[in-house]
Amino acid sequence: MEAIVSAVLSDDARPEDFAALPVPESYRGAVILKEDATMFEGLATRDKDPAKSLRVEEVPTPQPGPGEALIAVMASAINYNTVWSAIFEPLPTFRFLERYARSGDPDAARHDQPYHVLGSDLAGVVLRTGPGVRGWKPGDRVVAHCLSIELQSPDGHDDTMLDPEQRIWGFETNFGGLAELSLVKVNQLMPMPDHLTWEEAAASGLVNSTAYRQMVSRNGAQMKQGDTVLIWGAAGGLGSYATQIALNGGAVPVCVVSGQRKAELVRSMGAELVIDRAEEDYRFWKDESTSDPAEWKRFGARIRDLTGGEDPDVVVEHPGRETFAASVYVTRRGGTIVTCASTSGYRHEYDNRYLWMSLKRIVGSHFANYREAWAANRLIAKGMIHPTLSTVYPLTAVGTATQDVHRNRHAGKVGVLALAPEPGLGVRDGELRARHLSAINRFRTPPA
Repeated sequence: MEAIVSAVLSDDARPEDFAALPVPESYRGAVILKEDATMFEGLATRDKDPAKSLRVEEVPTPQPGPGEALIAVMASAINYNTVWSAIFEPLPTFRFLERYARSGDPDAARHDQPYHVLGSDLAGVVLRTGPGVRGWKPGDRVVAHCLSIELQSPDGHDDTMLDPEQRIWGFETNFGGLAELSLVKVNQLMPMPDHLTWEEAAASGLVNSTAYRQMVSRNGAQMKQGDTVLIWGAAGGLGSYATQIALNGGAVPVCVVSGQRKAELVRSMGAELVIDRAEEDYRFWKDESTSDPAEWKRFGARIRDLTGGEDPDVVVEHPGRETFAASVYVTRRGGTIVTCASTSGYRHEYDNRYLWMSLKRIVGSHFANYREAWAANRLIAKGMIHPTLSTVYPLTAVGTATQDVHRNRHAGKVGVLALAPEPGLGVRDGELRARHLSAINRFRTPPA
């Protein structure tokens, strides 16, 4: 690995130099083990500890097949699917790997292992490409989006997210980005923004692309200038990008956060309308099975106070069970609730009268297709949207990093260094970086 790191950090290494580097037979990756899949049985979700299931182990290096690339990973990031994988909810991800192995793809069987290397983000350098690869070569600096597709069915050819065999890399496939090496399909690759460090570049792929599709794309809410957009968890991983996309697109975000520090962060991005749930103590459920419509109404009144009487045109939903009924209630007549996750629970309950009688829409949105991910990455490369990296851990502390996200101790994104020996490396465009440095560093805090 030392030779690989040396070449990546060199200013004059050429493609042929990377192609000549020996590929190690094994590498370190953040893994969960199939034998541990029942370790949290009987515990409530909040009591399951990713730091107990996630470990860093040496695993064999896969060889890239047709249309694939082996990447030297300099940095990665934690997403909520890392949490789900590490606590084995809603089901152990080994079932995804087993199903993939039965798909008929001759290269799929190698994904079914007694270990699962997690991670759906990376920034790094191409080491090897498999047969038939065009457009990418050893030495290319890249980031990866997390959509893995087969496109053997006609369903995916208008929108690749509709491919019945689409999978999320590092969650529904093996050899993810929380590792020293990673295996990806080359149609996951995008150019690394030159003004960012490795860890900054690795932070945005999944959440920025997800927010872009949710909000901007014709496959999502099709947000337009002047729209009022309610954003849950606006200082979190997804929400911090959704807030920027709203502001950049001429919309008016109403940012829901938990705590004064997070309220300050979204205001520093330019958001003026902020609701601090911790301070205002919204409780949308009376108990585990009884929602509280009075709290929906109190929340809706607060939004109108902030907006001058307007209800949200778009609601960016991802908490799920805890907030969904309130989201349906507060959306304006004819508006859109666009949902991409259920971090507080998958069983949603809401009063359907407020949906059908007010002609509202619920749109399901899952990650992004390649075109949407490329467009979202272009905004990062142009300095129009900025990484919201807050904390960076070494690969050896990946359990603690994932625990931070599970316990909501973080703001923005939590990064993980893989082969990068220290933070702050990888910048090539210092001039563009200097123009946006305060925005790039806005979320940065030292690890606790």
